[in-house]
Amino acid sequence: MSDPNTAGDSESDYGFVLRVSGPLVVGERMGGSAMYELVRVGNEKLVGEIIKLEGDTASIQVYEDTSGLTVGDPIQRTKAPLSLELGPGIMNQIFDGIQRPLERICEISEDSVFIDKGITCNALDRDKKWLYKPKNISQGDVITGGDIFAEVFENEVMNAHSIMCPPNIRGTVVEMYGAGTDGNEEVTLDDTVLKVKDEKGAVHEIKPYHLWPVRTPRPVAEKLAGNQALVTGQRVIDTLFPSVLGGTCAVPGAFGCGKTVISQSLAKFSNTQAVVYVGCGERGNEMAEVLAEFPELMMEKEGKEYPVMLRTVLVANTSNMPVAAREASIYTGITLAEYYRDMGLDVAMMADSTSRWAEALREISGRLGEMPADSGYPAYLGARLAAFYERAGRVRCLGSPERPGSITVVGAVSPPGGDFSDPVTSATLGIVQVFWGLDKKLAQRKHFPSVNWNISYTKYMNVLGPMFERMAPEYGALQQATKRILSDESSLAEIVQLVGKDSLSEDQKLTLEVARIIREDHLQQNAFSDYDYTCPLHKSVAILKAIVKFYEMAVKAIEESPAEKRVTWSLIRNTLDSEIVQLTEMKFIPPSTSPAEVDDKTNALLANIEARFEALKN
Repeated sequence: MSDPNTAGDSESDYGFVLRVSGPLVVGERMGGSAMYELVRVGNEKLVGEIIKLEGDTASIQVYEDTSGLTVGDPIQRTKAPLSLELGPGIMNQIFDGIQRPLERICEISEDSVFIDKGITCNALDRDKKWLYKPKNISQGDVITGGDIFAEVFENEVMNAHSIMCPPNIRGTVVEMYGAGTDGNEEVTLDDTVLKVKDEKGAVHEIKPYHLWPVRTPRPVAEKLAGNQALVTGQRVIDTLFPSVLGGTCAVPGAFGCGKTVISQSLAKFSNTQAVVYVGCGERGNEMAEVLAEFPELMMEKEGKEYPVMLRTVLVANTSNMPVAAREASIYTGITLAEYYRDMGLDVAMMADSTSRWAEALREISGRLGEMPADSGYPAYLGARLAAFYERAGRVRCLGSPERPGSITVVGAVSPPGGDFSDPVTSATLGIVQVFWGLDKKLAQRKHFPSVNWNISYTKYMNVLGPMFERMAPEYGALQQATKRILSDESSLAEIVQLVGKDSLSEDQKLTLEVARIIREDHLQQNAFSDYDYTCPLHKSVAILKAIVKFYEMAVKAIEESPAEKRVTWSLIRNTLDSEIVQLTEMKFIPPSTSPAEVDDKTNALLANIEARFEALKN
């Protein structure tokens, strides 16, 4: 390493602080530096990243508090980009925005509840021993990036953690560790488990973990179309606005609308195998709530209950942390998700919220003196959002054995005052395929999830339609009928306010009542109940089927009744009172009830309703 006092050449290992502006530091004598290179700023060696180069000066966003920095302080170059440690031990961890383990830092800095400046430690535990089992490869074989050559046992939920050849290494295996031990050999992350000679004759020592730059998407063999639904356990999402595994979803909503609750429901009940939750710029008390509740959430696997944290990694970056770290935290989260996707897993990533990330972009952009666009956000806001969401998707992973994997990104957006014309919300809606718009008025009426069915949408029905129709052949018609009933209710509500309910026709009165049943007994869920905290897909479709079929039979009875024996909504309500009660009580079916039992109950109820309508006609 060069002496900082001798740094004056066109390229050196050190530069010097020229100017400090909050989290933005301008360094001189930085010739030869690269964009997004990691540097250590000042005597306390604060973590920073180069975001602008001009001549021999470099603009650096610092991920720690810059108070105390002075002109002339040294800037140490690392000649490497900001990278993550990817290997066993990521799950059940809580990292900050640049993958520093918060629990470990808490042990190191016993006298402070905050992260001390310049503190460094390994992201992954180097002392823990893992049972190592080689597979798929032998000495002398050719290995390429993404090939799985071993596995270790991670935990009871994740089971095997695949050890992969880093994507940028290819060559011939010249030495293997643990061959023939059948998984009984223990290794630490610092042990060399494989030696690979490349085409140039250089030998690479591969360890159970490797480094990967956060801003570089991990390569894949092929992008694939989504073909399987993301099951959330929320009826309004699963039946009306579903996403696919590998989809992109936006959840905009004002404070108190339930964005975090939807994220927690996804983490606990979704049909993904791993979860990455990024708290980007959230208030400290909200993040503390997540940190306290997530370890207590339980999930069921093979008849046993396990903490949901065993398949979850949290990236916590609160509002009082340096603003630049918010910008990095989103990339940290998506890189961790890509790593688990490359094992062939379905991963869900929750970004809560991308608005705070955009605010960090705006602040850094302002300090750089860039031309502002709408509401002061940089002109490249849309491009950055698109590049982030582009890293989602279902793919065929690199290497062998051949395997698919997916990343589903759910980005929470916090528009000021719930205004969906906010630049971040508008830019996001132009990118994502699923929009779950949260409504402040629904939340105030204690209607949760507060997803507004009149503004939400999904663009995945073309690929999901066949899957749903295998479960219920008439699903497409049921979904369209439900949306039509809810849409008609909005129009009729305005008429009722003007001229009263008595002026409506009988079929319009029926529409209003059935829409109320859909709202209160299908779309609304009670997270604190033992019957409705989650809803399996077969139960959601069954409830929808029962309500829509009842509506169709009632409309037919009203339209076909003769004038002298008029069938009215009041008559239907009085005659089928017990059946309507059974209809509204279908949500009380326990989530553990098998699909066959749910179908039997639904068909029995519909047969009973049909018989009562036949009797009504006569």
